[in-house]
Amino acid sequence: MRIESAMTSKIWHNTAMNEKHFLNRRIKLLERMEDGVAIVTAAMPAVRSNDTEHPYRQNSDFYYLTGFNESNSLLILIKTQSETKTILYVEAFDEQYALWNGARHGIEKAKERFNVDEVRNIKDYPDEIKDLLREHVNLYIDLFDDSEALSEAKLAARLLRETRGVKRHIRSFRDVTHLIRSMRLLKTPEEIETIRRAVALTSDAHHTAMKRSHAGMKEYQLQAEMTYVFVNGGGHTEAYGTIVAGGNNANTLHYVDNSDELRDGELVLIDAACEVELYASDITRTFPVNGTFSDAQREVYNAVLEVQLRVIDAIAPGVKRDWLQTYSEELLCDALITLGVLSGERSALMEAKEHKKYSPHGIGHWMGLDVHDPCPYVDEAGEALVFEAGMVMTIEPGLYFRADDESVPERYRGIGIRIEDNILVTEEGYENLSSMIAKSIEEIESACRS
Repeated sequence: MRIESAMTSKIWHNTAMNEKHFLNRRIKLLERMEDGVAIVTAAMPAVRSNDTEHPYRQNSDFYYLTGFNESNSLLILIKTQSETKTILYVEAFDEQYALWNGARHGIEKAKERFNVDEVRNIKDYPDEIKDLLREHVNLYIDLFDDSEALSEAKLAARLLRETRGVKRHIRSFRDVTHLIRSMRLLKTPEEIETIRRAVALTSDAHHTAMKRSHAGMKEYQLQAEMTYVFVNGGGHTEAYGTIVAGGNNANTLHYVDNSDELRDGELVLIDAACEVELYASDITRTFPVNGTFSDAQREVYNAVLEVQLRVIDAIAPGVKRDWLQTYSEELLCDALITLGVLSGERSALMEAKEHKKYSPHGIGHWMGLDVHDPCPYVDEAGEALVFEAGMVMTIEPGLYFRADDESVPERYRGIGIRIEDNILVTEEGYENLSSMIAKSIEEIESACRS
């Protein structure tokens, strides 16, 4: 069943999530753990240049469990046969730091805010981690994180193994990220509401770009128009590096220079979206710089749009994601045959992967706290996951015909088109969270003229 979201954009002031939601996630993670200790660390600040830093972005897994957006902190979950315990390590309040950078929560305010058993000073963690690991056999960490905090935990585990009088010691390192990201796969109503907020602002930004676009402006000027909408509406930041690709630049999939001039008679592909409270949106629209599609552009655009609509309509609980990928490739291959780019039987063309030259990327990805949410795509047996209500993914077919590709009919050379929406799997089928963003040729040309 197809459901189109009727939501219109506005500015929100209250978060959809509170401490109860984060507490429930910690409880759920503890239930999934065997007896042992889990350590989840905050993100480290990233240096931009010399002594300046990029705007801080919290580790998504840490934020998912805490809702805490400060660096130099970590969460410890302890589970035994008789009890569980949660400890949050934070930086103590420091007046000098507050003068230059703003006040942190500190230990006392963190105790008031967070529903954890204990809040401790992060400076004490290196001296305390050995005792926290004593008599435990499982250590749950990010196995691919070499941060100082986790290195200290591994060292403590090794020292305990060599310590007399310790009856049990860490014998197994477990991947805590797999447990957390499996939980992140199914979004709660509060998470979906936050994603809606991001999509609504992104809708305004794309419509602004369509309205302001004209020949002679720079790609970065169109990006600036969208960034203003994001920030002014409370989105604060892009969910990823914005792509504004005029003409043949659209055929470079991760084009982010955004420095060329937009030209009359060409298309511009914009892959841009904002992030709200760390939750992403991810939208692509392709439209004519001058507001009117040429005949050749219409043919390719409608071919991609038809594929996208049919793929979206196939989404429902119980459908396997790998089947959806195959289905999308079949439809794109058919479109390439219809456009005269490929010739022959579809099955033979697909076996030879001829269609991948013009449509090289997948049909979509999970989306949530990360724009490419690192949730599993297969189950424990290695089989493709089936869709369940609460999953959110992108659907983004595209066709890319480079200007110098003589295998493509001349009328289509230099055209690159991608159309991307954010889809929520529901009990009845799906909901297109971004359906309010102009997408048909008629809607886009109208938005460009408005």
